[in-house]
Amino acid sequence: MSTSLLYHAYGLRRHDYLGTEYKGNTIILKVKTKKQYLQCNCCGSRDVIGRGKKEREFRAPPAGSKQVIIRAVIQRFECKHCGKVHQERIDFADEKKTYTRGFQRYINDLCRVMTIEDARKIAGVSWDTVKRIEQVYLQKHYSKPKLKEVLYIAIDEFAVQKGHKYMTVVMDLVRGHVLFVGEGKSAATLEPFWKRVRCSGAKIQAVAMDMWPAFIEAVITNLPRAQIVFDRFHITKLVNDGLSELRRQLYRDEILLNKRPVIKGIRWLLLKNSANLKEDKNEKEQLQQALEINKPLAMAYYLKEELRLLWAQNSVEKAKDFLGKWVAKAYASGITVLKKIANTLLAHRSVIFAWIKYPISTGPLEGLNNKIKVLKRQAYGFRDNEFFKLKIYAIHQSKYALCG
Repeated sequence: MSTSLLYHAYGLRRHDYLGTEYKGNTIILKVKTKKQYLQCNCCGSRDVIGRGKKEREFRAPPAGSKQVIIRAVIQRFECKHCGKVHQERIDFADEKKTYTRGFQRYINDLCRVMTIEDARKIAGVSWDTVKRIEQVYLQKHYSKPKLKEVLYIAIDEFAVQKGHKYMTVVMDLVRGHVLFVGEGKSAATLEPFWKRVRCSGAKIQAVAMDMWPAFIEAVITNLPRAQIVFDRFHITKLVNDGLSELRRQLYRDEILLNKRPVIKGIRWLLLKNSANLKEDKNEKEQLQQALEINKPLAMAYYLKEELRLLWAQNSVEKAKDFLGKWVAKAYASGITVLKKIANTLLAHRSVIFAWIKYPISTGPLEGLNNKIKVLKRQAYGFRDNEFFKLKIYAIHQSKYALCG
């Protein structure tokens, strides 16, 4: 085997090839550092005298289906210049490690597209070894993302497990990178993130979020100049929840007892965008029949559809005018649920109108939360929360949804 192949395949630049052994499914490459590259660890002198040697084995990236071991002859020598006795330093592996840096890169490449268990099986090492290699890499490259150039962020929480256990995620909406992961969903959860923002000198202009009061308070306190933008999805969800509540009230109404079969089962039709109703399944006809027999339900449905046009307005003035007319119709309907929604929209109108200047949303973060759920499900959960956070920081580089 040529020394150039040792260099290009396994990163061994200063070594002579001594021979190869084959044991079952393993290839053992025996190498030794060239004499001209031996130097004192203290003074750097290359004038040294041999004082013994020993062999060490290091895991290297596989060759096809064969596992590869680098068996290196580690030389001990005495420096003629300073008189110190040393053991040579290995340049292809980190200190006290039993695998090469090339093997570390190989493991990290595998972990981008599969779980630790899958990587362990392919690499032929223990689960703990794979986790340790990946954790060191993630800690070094992703644990402290840069914040200085960040302009637009999104904040949202996701459930970690049953029992109201949550984690809060902050995302850079321009690059799509996770900036912070914290346990819980209170204002205090975000304190470490605000501290890093102040230290970085970041000038965040807008923050997309839902209507969770703790997040609103935290942003107002720590980013007084940033504009809060309520996500369109959460406004629509607020109206849809009201519509579902109204449908349930009407279903329980004894006066409409004989009309229950028509109202029953139309919940998802009410929440659907009218343009997405399927004609081949008679969804339009079924919905229209339910709306015709109940005026409150019809009024709420048409107002829900009309509210979608709020985000089509091209100026704040037009948006204010549109919302004012919509609220007036909601009040005039006399429906308690619609009045409640109208009051909520009026209370938060300034941050709703902010979308016109800053058309951002938590949509990308919602997608990332789904990716986190896939990550957690494929790994059957994570016992180490710190490692789980590191995986989330690097999730924009992962392709878990694409593997089996």
